[in-house]
Amino acid sequence: MTAPIRFPRFFVTSPAPCPYLPGRSERKVFTELRGENADELNEALGRIGFRRSQTVAYRPSCLDCQACVSVRVVAGEFKPSSSQKRTIKANSDLVVSECRPWATDEQYELLRRYLAARHPGGGMAEMDESDFADMVEHTPVSSFLVEYREPGVGSEPGRLVGACLTDVQGDGLSMIYSFYDPEIEDRAGLGNFIILDHIRRAADSGLPYVYLGYWVEGSERMQYKVRYRPLERLSRSGWERMPEAEQKRHIATATAARKGRVGDSLPAKDGNQLEYKLAD
Repeated sequence: MTAPIRFPRFFVTSPAPCPYLPGRSERKVFTELRGENADELNEALGRIGFRRSQTVAYRPSCLDCQACVSVRVVAGEFKPSSSQKRTIKANSDLVVSECRPWATDEQYELLRRYLAARHPGGGMAEMDESDFADMVEHTPVSSFLVEYREPGVGSEPGRLVGACLTDVQGDGLSMIYSFYDPEIEDRAGLGNFIILDHIRRAADSGLPYVYLGYWVEGSERMQYKVRYRPLERLSRSGWERMPEAEQKRHIATATAARKGRVGDSLPAKDGNQLEYKLAD
């Protein structure tokens, strides 16, 4: 007789200020990922819009807002734009390594520089070494960390300039959190290059999608996600492709918003540290 599969228990967080849209509040529904079926549960939940944070899968469950929309790139059909081709060429010398999810001091120092320059005062700004280790190492699912380094000298590895914690699902790669060196002025598009590299990795592995998390229309720092085509979004009726004309309009809006800003900025992910304070 086969033992019954435990249905996950879901909980709801208390309302908190929305990190993406001023004047709004956010609420999340979450469940724990554990046991021998954690990979299967994480993948099933990922297909209906959940994201992973350490041993928890969560998704927005706001009472009066549905602005957060799950998006994924169709890796096998992706064609880089002219600017994306330039980004790939500019960073083609980087040494890219797939590592086990194990935190290092070098990674943490890179994260600190990234947060200080790109997201001071954000939800992860006070993350210490222990918090970072928890983020990287406390994973009950199939994960790896990709490191991006400049060419080394002899047997010495080059400087670490980017990294991304990534989950492997049956239908694609889910980018949990990426960060990069914000001070390299002569290496354009590092944040975008990390996404482009994941799209290539997925396509080379025969995986159809790269999950980018939540796209929030109206939030400037989330508009970078619409630049990757073709893009699918999760609606009430399931995953659907964003019409080309609509995506072009969003890309034009995102491009206009970037004018006047210095450097490449990959905005904050939707992986802010989740506080598990239940609603009353």
